Amino acid sequence: MENQDINEESINNQGENNIQNEAVSEDNVTATPSAEELLAEEKDRYIRLYAEFENYKKRTSKEKMEFFQYANQEMMVSMLGVLDDFERALKEIAKNGNSADLQGVELIYQKFKNKLTEKGLKAMEVKAGDNFDVDFHEAITQIPAPSADLKGKIVDVIETGYTLSDKVIRFAKVVTGN
Repeated sequence: MENQDINEESINNQGENNIQNEAVSEDNVTATPSAEELLAEEKDRYIRLYAEFENYKKRTSKEKMEFFQYANQEMMVSMLGVLDDFERALKEIAKNGNSADLQGVELIYQKFKNKLTEKGLKAMEVKAGDNFDVDFHEAITQIPAPSADLKGKIVDVIETGYTLSDKVIRFAKVVTGN
């Protein structure tokens, strides 16, 4: 009888183990991805990697274009002082110089200005009476407005502003009325 009880117990234990093994094997079957799932996962990774690479190419191309566009910005800024000196010289020669000197300096000034314009430099068009815009103008000082319509507007332009390919490289220095 005892042997029979032991046999029944061992048979019951084996039956329970078989049930547990079947449950574990079912878990293993569902845990292992199928070939279609693996393919879909790899395809998704490939598409994302390809998109990331395309974005990288676009970004570097844009950075390269900006670099070439603004590579001479530092040189242009340094040349603005020379351009200002030419303008001051022209004013002084026009006041008390002879016309031959004025023509010679004006010719050199125009050549110099044309070369800078070819490289993308543009003078800002600012005149008295224009609205003050912080994106393009730098207020040097404020004075009492000569008339009521000049309050908050530009009264005088001290120094011309310049842009290089639509980027401000020197703000126009102005006097505003209050």
